[in-house]
Amino acid sequence: MKLNEKEVEILEILQKDARFEAADIAKMIGLAEAEVAETIRRLEEEKVIVHYATLVDWAKMDNFTGVTAMIDVKVTPKRGVGFDEVAERIYRFKEVSSVYLMSGVYDLSVTVEGKSMNEIARFVSEKLSTLESVVSTTTHFQLKKYKHDGMIYTSKQQDNRIVVSP
Repeated sequence: MKLNEKEVEILEILQKDARFEAADIAKMIGLAEAEVAETIRRLEEEKVIVHYATLVDWAKMDNFTGVTAMIDVKVTPKRGVGFDEVAERIYRFKEVSSVYLMSGVYDLSVTVEGKSMNEIARFVSEKLSTLESVVSTTTHFQLKKYKHDGMIYTSKQQDNRIVVSP
């Protein structure tokens, strides 16, 4: 799909902050509000805009005990389907939040979320490593988040709110 310059601008604005209203975006880029709203609707329908999300700094919650791990996975690709079949089997697990095909020593990068390190360890040993195409895994537990999806997480506070900046 080929997008024009204004459509790309709309996407860039929404990617930075999906809370912008069509009227605000229209003023920012010099289009009519109806044209912006129609463009957004079309991009959503065509799945160019896949999902709107909120970034939450869970580390600020006193009672939050969640753990995130990034797992490097080496696999044996299958003839005719390559890495797609094993990637699909992996991303269907409820514990998995993302899967990427990578260049380098490992083939897939898998992000997993759980309640504890033990829960993630059980996932790796009982589900992920037992898949037929999986040759090996290396698990890295996330200790602290500094930047995610272009947003910097800081410990500075302003008006009792976390300062999250692009």
